[in-house]
Amino acid sequence: MKSILVAIYKIFLIPHIFVYKLSRNRNKIDMDIERWASVKGMNMGKNALLLDFLANSPDFRTIFYFRTRSLVSHILNLYCRKQKNFIIDITTKLGGGVITGHPYCTILNADAIGDNFYVNHLVTIGEEKGKRPTIGNNVSIYTGAIVIGDITIGDNCIIGAGSVVTKSIPDNCTAVGNPARILNKK
Repeated sequence: MKSILVAIYKIFLIPHIFVYKLSRNRNKIDMDIERWASVKGMNMGKNALLLDFLANSPDFRTIFYFRTRSLVSHILNLYCRKQKNFIIDITTKLGGGVITGHPYCTILNADAIGDNFYVNHLVTIGEEKGKRPTIGNNVSIYTGAIVIGDITIGDNCIIGAGSVVTKSIPDNCTAVGNPARILNKK
């Protein structure tokens, strides 16, 4: 019965395909779809994947609506709701290939976040005294981490669970603790 209801729901989601096709951020949405499909081991066409992720993942919908900001997206959000407690600041430059691990109470408020970003729940990326972080490519930030201020997290970094990062981290590092310290450099 659930699969029948999901199939019917996907019919109502078809307007999202038109929003996707007309989006100026289509290449970043493609990167998101490809990364989600890879992580979930799914192999279907992009439109089918898009409808599946929209139907089953409110966090994917949040990223999708962030990338397709328009009046139509706001209307679609009325019946296909984004996740209320996953916030992406409208001025954040967000790269493609974003994947989330149930980002409950997660806030992304950075100057820029690179491609292939992974974020978990209870993460805060935010400003301090009006200055916001810049995060490189292939960065993973785990549960409960806080990254604030005018700092840079380099490419290929891992920020461990519960870490508080207030100083820049160079490329290829793992940072853990409060305050965060570099555990190892690849």
